[in-house]
Amino acid sequence: MRLLHIIALMAVIWVLLPAFTLARMKREKRSVVRIETTEGIIRVALYDDTPIHRDNFLAKVEEGRYDSLLFHRVIKDFMIQGGDPASRTAQAGERIGDPDSPPDTINVIPSEIQLPYYYHKRGALAAAREPDEYNPMRMSSDMQFYIVWGKKWSERELSKFRGIIEENTGGEWTLTSQMSSDYQQYGGTPHLDGAFTVFGEVVEGMNVVERIQQCITDANDRPLVDVRILRAVVEQKSKKAQKAEKR
Repeated sequence: MRLLHIIALMAVIWVLLPAFTLARMKREKRSVVRIETTEGIIRVALYDDTPIHRDNFLAKVEEGRYDSLLFHRVIKDFMIQGGDPASRTAQAGERIGDPDSPPDTINVIPSEIQLPYYYHKRGALAAAREPDEYNPMRMSSDMQFYIVWGKKWSERELSKFRGIIEENTGGEWTLTSQMSSDYQQYGGTPHLDGAFTVFGEVVEGMNVVERIQQCITDANDRPLVDVRILRAVVEQKSKKAQKAEKR
């Protein structure tokens, strides 16, 4: 009898799982994008405080621009990067992400760096860009993005990043106690803070991110077995994103 009760309970839980997911999504007030990959599903929420990046990402997703693209640059204990249009038809072993990539991968989105509120903790969604020497205004690519994995840091290790963050921000910001706590507890890549725009975060699928960042890669950091974005879908838009769309 007890076994029958357990089976019945498991059946109820299985039926209710989609409802739980829907309820969780309703509580999420930010814009949410579902990224379906060959390794599983990643959901990201976009920040309203970075409206240019938010609206650009939502528009590109709705246009289907990310569908069939690769995570072409993957570095273990660091991050996974995708969004280069050239990756859609790239041959095995072909280097992706060179400066002569198609025009829509150039840096055209104004920087929206929001320290100390948004930083490179594990799961952060940020915009890729060219180095400062070519891109002194730190403008973002309108296509390429990366998701942070990083590593956990000790308080002593983090002390060396204070100077880097201060240099990145011209002395305007340094490592805060909250940032330090997150980097110790969850991990991330603090040396990127103040230099790249973080415009969202993973809200579901960190196990997928972990699996991707563990892929075996070649000398150019491209996975030997392609990790592809099957499609990206806008699941919901924040009220601010909806208002911006109507303007």
